[in-house]
Amino acid sequence: MAVYTKVSLKEAKALVRQLDLGDVTALRGIEGGIENTNYFATTDSGEYVLTLFERLSFEQLPFYLQLMKHLAQRGIPVPNPVGNKAGNILHTVKKKPASVVTKLRGKSELAPGVAHCAAVGDMLARMHLAGRDFDMQQPNLRGLAWWNETAPVVMPHLAPAQAQLLQSELAYQNHIAESSAYAALPRGTIHADLFRDNVMFDTVDGAPKLSGFFDFYFAGIDTWLFDLAVCLNDWCIDLASGANDAERYRAFLDAYQAVRPLSAAERQLLPAMLRAGALRFWISRLWDFHLPREAAMLKAHDPGHFERVLRERVAHPVSL
Repeated sequence: MAVYTKVSLKEAKALVRQLDLGDVTALRGIEGGIENTNYFATTDSGEYVLTLFERLSFEQLPFYLQLMKHLAQRGIPVPNPVGNKAGNILHTVKKKPASVVTKLRGKSELAPGVAHCAAVGDMLARMHLAGRDFDMQQPNLRGLAWWNETAPVVMPHLAPAQAQLLQSELAYQNHIAESSAYAALPRGTIHADLFRDNVMFDTVDGAPKLSGFFDFYFAGIDTWLFDLAVCLNDWCIDLASGANDAERYRAFLDAYQAVRPLSAAERQLLPAMLRAGALRFWISRLWDFHLPREAAMLKAHDPGHFERVLRERVAHPVSL
């Protein structure tokens, strides 16, 4: 995990008292995530997650926190931000923006089967529909504009074959973004980072049950198809090779479409968006790997993983 800013027990207690959650009895860093400083906080009233935001600003954060509140109020299992007596859900710790949210039950499933993929597909569609009446606006900050800006920064670190792949795929995605089919894609709030480690499963009657989505701090307004593609590129592939797993892929898509059937434009552009999702995370992992920030316990993800996924999506396109 990343702990960029150390938070003392005394500092955590001061914030939790303002939120009427009792006293903090334990505070420990969370293993996972590379963007923010995260702690589990055990209080007299339950388990919470304390986050200090290292990149997002006070101006940007209301979108993410209000989106989580909005989804929680509509029955989507997500961490619910805790407000103070004035109703404010954005706080300050060590002069940095911070939040305290409810802790989800269960644990992540890092080796998902068909049932896990179906559960995530179902809930992803429900989340997309639940966000339709969310009235705040925030673009996907790691979308096409960011890819175009960041690619030249990471390019000097690449071998010639990698640089050629990055340049050609970026050109392809810019071309797709200018098409009429892309303009017709349904849009709304998306998670944009719903990987295996951002979903929790609990055990109910001996069987796994999805207990929540979390880490919404890449969320924004974008195409729902891009969000779906990001999920398919993680939940429904062989991690070693990056190849598509047909059975999990079908289970995920069928469950999603049972709630929200894809439009004609979405069906047409699904292969292109699978490539877009792989490109987005290849670029961001290259950036984190070659231009790292100092942080306790920080280990950057392997950028080679999403290079393999992208090459697979280009060489072996899959559709509905």
